[in-house]
Amino acid sequence: MKKLVVSLITFIVSFHIVIAQQQKPNIIIVFMDDMGYGDVSVNGALDYHTPVLDMMASQGIRFTNFLTPQATCTASRSALLTGNYPNRMNMYGAFGPNAKVGLNPQEVTIAEMLKEFGYQTHMIGKWHLGNEPEFLPTRQGFDSYVGLPYSNDMWPVEYDGSPAKPGGRVAHYPVLPLLSIKKDQKIPDTLRKIQTLQDQASLTGTYTKDAVRFIKENKKKPFFLYLAHSMTHVPIAASAAFAGKSKQGEFGDVMMEIDWSMGQLFKTLKENKLDKNTMVIFTSDNGPWLNFGNHNGNAAGFREGKGTSWEGGTRIPCFISWPAVIKEGRVVNQLSSSMDIFATIADVLGYKSHPYQIDGISFLPYLKKYTDETLRREFYYYYNKNDLEAVRLDQWKLVLPHHYRSYEGVAPGDDGQGGQYANGQQQEMALYDLRRDPGERYNVITQYPAKKEELLKLVEKARQDLGDNLTNQEGANRRPIGKLKN
Repeated sequence: MKKLVVSLITFIVSFHIVIAQQQKPNIIIVFMDDMGYGDVSVNGALDYHTPVLDMMASQGIRFTNFLTPQATCTASRSALLTGNYPNRMNMYGAFGPNAKVGLNPQEVTIAEMLKEFGYQTHMIGKWHLGNEPEFLPTRQGFDSYVGLPYSNDMWPVEYDGSPAKPGGRVAHYPVLPLLSIKKDQKIPDTLRKIQTLQDQASLTGTYTKDAVRFIKENKKKPFFLYLAHSMTHVPIAASAAFAGKSKQGEFGDVMMEIDWSMGQLFKTLKENKLDKNTMVIFTSDNGPWLNFGNHNGNAAGFREGKGTSWEGGTRIPCFISWPAVIKEGRVVNQLSSSMDIFATIADVLGYKSHPYQIDGISFLPYLKKYTDETLRREFYYYYNKNDLEAVRLDQWKLVLPHHYRSYEGVAPGDDGQGGQYANGQQQEMALYDLRRDPGERYNVITQYPAKKEELLKLVEKARQDLGDNLTNQEGANRRPIGKLKN
């Protein structure tokens, strides 16, 4: 009798655990590389269509005022996964292979947060937060990982697919590995070497196949999938099934394959009855790399692109699908950021044990109902290691004196070859009203002196908190980057 009672209690407890797990939403984040605001057809892309992403935008949440905290690879990824400004963690730029630094293991990632709630966690694609074993995804909360440790142009191959020229730009890079690693492994396996443009063309399909596998294998437990596509970072390449399919050329082919990939995820979720309670987030790390011309995208009329603090570099698309909560399609025009994704997921699950105060602000109210409530009013635009280049308060943006690489006034490259950069110089402070002037063309600083002074207070607040290399201020609340012990 006693054994029967114990067995019954065990069954009831197990049953309630299963039910509780089923009620937790599955979470999928799809993170594009160098995809601009205008590179999906719902945002104005020409000569190709992205029907799956358009459906996401029309049936879910479409953000129009969504910013990356820094318009470059490593920095933006650290912000997404931790909910912090990257320079708060001394993360910056785009780390090269074997940089001997990475995301500090003391930082808390979305994956580590979700492990506390019993989630299975898997990452696919571009990591770029340190490629040494000490910094790989399995040291940051992921149970497993398949992908490239950094950008797909960090390989000893020229843009035309020929071997690196001796002493040239890419001659010093090692062979690009497609890695696989599980939580209990110290050293990752190399599934294969990415050595040709044809190898690059297989990446989107490889990532998609592994994502489908992971969803199917974890359909009875809550899961977190972080899929960070290598495309549309140059060199771009589409598989044989999509090559030549768009009127725009190879870039359009690549975007059509990305849209197909999203369709495979939604199809798999529906087939396994997971579609209602799975939150799917689609966004990009930064704006387009404009000097690659027809092999990169467009910033939809925003100024400049990747690698700048102008809106073309920092304004990115973001669509969210979650049918159990988002009952009808809505457009959110309020200021939001990829940093806020961590805070939103934490809000969904009631996560309270974070050791640090983060910079992200939950936008869960936007998902639950239509509201004009302002959740985020302030935003800092940092670049390089810790240069404060602009600040934002509501629709007002104050741009500070700084130098930047510019795409304006010079011809872009074509067919995979990059063009030259111009030397951008912001010599004086400039004030822009982004409600009327999202292209940042009309400096209204003399018309609004009171607004300038209000934003200067925000500048000082940022410098005291995070510092500013341009004015030689250290900041009181920055944390150390991860470094190899030896």
